[in-house]
Amino acid sequence: RTHAHTNTRTCLPRIAVPHRRLPCVSSGTTQHGMALAGKKIAFNYCGRGGLMQFECSNPSDFRIEANGVLYAARTLQRSTLPVSPLLITASDAATQQQWVAQVTLVPRQQLRHIMSKDLKEIAFPPRNMDSQLKRMKRDWVIPPINVPENSRGPFPQELVRIRSDHDKNRSLRYSVTGPGADQPPTGIFIIDPISGELSVNKPLDREHISSFHLRAHAVDLNGNQVENPIDIVINVIDMNDNRPEFTHQIWNGTVPEGSKPGSFVMTVTAVDKDDPKTANGMLRYKILSQNPESPTSNMFTINNKTGGIITVAAGLDREKVPQYTLIIQASDMEGNPMYGLSNTATAVIRVTDINDNPPEFTAETFFGEVPENRVNVIVANLTVTDKDQPNTPAWNAVYKITGGDPTGRFSVPTDPTTNEGLVTVVKPIDYETSRTYVLTVEARNEVSLAKGIHTPRQSTATVSIRVIDVNESPYFEPNPKFVRLEEGMMPQSTLTTFSAQDPDRFMQQTIRYSKLSDPANWLRIDTNTGRITTIAILDRESPYVKNNLYNATFLATDNGIPPASGTGTLQIFLLDINDNAPRVSPQEVEICEKPDPNAINITAFDGDLSPNAGPFAFELANRPVDVRRNWTITRISGDYAQVSLKIGFLESGIYEIPIIITDSGNLPMSNTSYLRIKVCQCDINGDCTDQQHIMAAGLGTGAIISILLCIIILLILVLMFVVWMKRRDKERQAKQLLIDPEDDVRDNILKYDEEGGGEEDQDYDLSQLQQPDTIEPDAIKPVGIRRLDERPLHPEPQYPMRSAAPHPGDIGDFIHEGLKAADNDPTAPPYDSLLVFDYEGSGSTAGSLSSLNSSSSGGDQDYDYLNDWGPRFRKLADMYGGSDD
Repeated sequence: RTHAHTNTRTCLPRIAVPHRRLPCVSSGTTQHGMALAGKKIAFNYCGRGGLMQFECSNPSDFRIEANGVLYAARTLQRSTLPVSPLLITASDAATQQQWVAQVTLVPRQQLRHIMSKDLKEIAFPPRNMDSQLKRMKRDWVIPPINVPENSRGPFPQELVRIRSDHDKNRSLRYSVTGPGADQPPTGIFIIDPISGELSVNKPLDREHISSFHLRAHAVDLNGNQVENPIDIVINVIDMNDNRPEFTHQIWNGTVPEGSKPGSFVMTVTAVDKDDPKTANGMLRYKILSQNPESPTSNMFTINNKTGGIITVAAGLDREKVPQYTLIIQASDMEGNPMYGLSNTATAVIRVTDINDNPPEFTAETFFGEVPENRVNVIVANLTVTDKDQPNTPAWNAVYKITGGDPTGRFSVPTDPTTNEGLVTVVKPIDYETSRTYVLTVEARNEVSLAKGIHTPRQSTATVSIRVIDVNESPYFEPNPKFVRLEEGMMPQSTLTTFSAQDPDRFMQQTIRYSKLSDPANWLRIDTNTGRITTIAILDRESPYVKNNLYNATFLATDNGIPPASGTGTLQIFLLDINDNAPRVSPQEVEICEKPDPNAINITAFDGDLSPNAGPFAFELANRPVDVRRNWTITRISGDYAQVSLKIGFLESGIYEIPIIITDSGNLPMSNTSYLRIKVCQCDINGDCTDQQHIMAAGLGTGAIISILLCIIILLILVLMFVVWMKRRDKERQAKQLLIDPEDDVRDNILKYDEEGGGEEDQDYDLSQLQQPDTIEPDAIKPVGIRRLDERPLHPEPQYPMRSAAPHPGDIGDFIHEGLKAADNDPTAPPYDSLLVFDYEGSGSTAGSLSSLNSSSSGGDQDYDYLNDWGPRFRKLADMYGGSDD
């Protein structure tokens, strides 16, 4: 903003944050300008080092130089003044930052009228015409408006006018928001919505609210915002309307008697609600009066700024003047008596006593008595007198034993109420050692005596204490008593004598013994002599023995009045003997059916200690015989062995292996311990499958045996059913053979699977059934190694390979002869021994007729349903539901 008639140079706004343009702020008239041509206006850009470029929004009527001087390009008349404000844009060539200043041109007479008005006017910042420049909200920083507190009005009182440049071409409505306007406390500030005049509606109190932060808004008739809101700060100016107030109306302080001048006494404090930064809140202190005025009227002075009170004269004597009362005044306006406000308070200064009187005992000798073995017992009360002020360090007494107690069995604490000395026993006293004690006690104060005062003879006294004899408890010596014995000691054996002593040497008493604690009930004690014997065998492996120690507690009781008793502990250290046979550990293990290597590491557990424990000797038992046949044991070290399978495969199941283990005692002990091994099917990682784990976890030995018996019975029933079915099938085929004799006999014979009573019940020359052309000499064992009816080791094809040059005549004659013999015998079934055939070798046209590969095995039946019966029938399903392999 510029004034044309004054050529005022106005500073462009500084940059507070990089890349942010701050608009210009004016606290005075916003409509400034020029009315004469040729006047120039200088813009000062506040010493910015960069090169500034200026542009004018109306270059036809105005031009601006590079130095910021604005010229009128032609003579301007009142009628030709532009209606819109003139905008000057300043750009920083280095940072590309821009600032905008607004110049409004008015006639000189109107400008003077505006400048003469007292009412300040705040204009909303103009919106930038450049679309590339974005204006942030709350861009203006409005100088605070100062309003005195406690104003008498009249109200409402105008403070400032708020206006927008847009009110020239349309109607606007103004409003303010914030605490004091539309927020509590509401109604303090109001604004005329049309003229924009902001007024205060009531007196303000700085001590209640020192400042108000409002926000001004300008909207059109439709409620649309036409300007960015601006912040207005209203400060309440302080007035001297509060008196100083002391934080305490009565102040209490102390000063020792005989204190030197300059000794600090205390500090008094007053506060003023007015502004402490102004004279309204600056306080000064002074002393108005002193009572009593002895020995002088000016015994104390006060620091007028801090309120600290000190002594300025000597002669403080508690015995003459124990207390002083001062009237203190606090005034604001820096103590100005004409304009300032003041208040008073009372300072009470008590003169404290010094130790100028020592404590004195009321008697030279005090007496007391105490039972022996009693502690924390008060024996005697020592009374003293002290002329100093009671309950002060100069009066409080401290007692000290200076003689007669070399072992420190007594102490003399002070009774805080009566200041008496309490002679107390702190350690047990033995009547048999000393019957009386004579103590020397000295009394002093908590603080030392003042200079020039000596301790009198009355500050020392004698205390005579008599000890009373009482019945004391017997005691065992030593306690505990330690005894080393071997375990296995038989009953009625004497261990030791555990006797107690009676400390009452001046009393004739007898002691009786009893057992107080014997966890295993192994011991007995003689009631008169204390001799301890056994009533059971001592076992080191008992659970009541911890770390080879067995503890028993005994009681000794005298016949005094009243009876007294004492306890003693007997510790028996039991030496180990070889009385425990070793056992295998672990007792249950798992292995796979086909592991590699197939071995288990085991060790032995022996309740005895070395050398009655390891190293151990491991051996398999001779019975049952299959143990040594299937298993072997190898010693790895003195305590470990390895159990492994001799055979390459063992069927799944649970096996109990008896192992004989012998320890290394002087008299070795052996024991047959059973190792429970579960053989199971394993996965590729060598772990038992889930089904095997479930069986092992859920079934015991009896349950598994029962299941196996059920499986065997079921297997027998299935076999019987299969045999019966095959028999019925063969009977049906035989009937068909007898009814249709014209059918091909060779085909019917090949359907039979059973050859009657065996392969050796007929003496036939079977060589004519073999076809030499089909024999495989390389695949068949030499003669003498393989039996005639033995099946070859290599697999045979499912269907026999027929020879390229068969001899149907020889085989046909043989079969027809057998068929005729069977047909002529009406009593023989069609499957009689006449139909028995021997093994014909590989490549036979009839194939293998051995019953080992017969269809009577049930292979043509469908037994896959056995897989649905669970894991217990898995083996049966493999036997009858699988393939020929």
